[in-house]
Amino acid sequence: MEIEKYRELIKSIIEKHSTCDYEDPEVETQIAFDRDRDRYLMFHVGWRGEGRVYGCVIHIEIRSGKIWIQRDGTEVGIANELIESGVAKSDIVLGYRSPYMRKFTELAVG
Repeated sequence: MEIEKYRELIKSIIEKHSTCDYEDPEVETQIAFDRDRDRYLMFHVGWRGEGRVYGCVIHIEIRSGKIWIQRDGTEVGIANELIESGVAKSDIVLGYRSPYMRKFTELAVG
């Protein structure tokens, strides 16, 4: 798959997850796409009572033609969604796993 197709696929996956209802109306789901640097994020921002809510749910990068999943806070798993969409396992890196542990997956190590 070419990089432009990866960009569109990542964008559509993140947009789909960003429309899921979050149980707290004071917490907003935001997305940020930096296509020049190939960084794609989804995070939560808001308040729960007096407590601040701020956290990255999804962080994906494209590096050297591979999709690096840096953070995956979804239930289904971003790698699973990418594979189901036709991305080769050899083009997906679980960046949130240590380089040592990556070799035990069926995905790319880096």
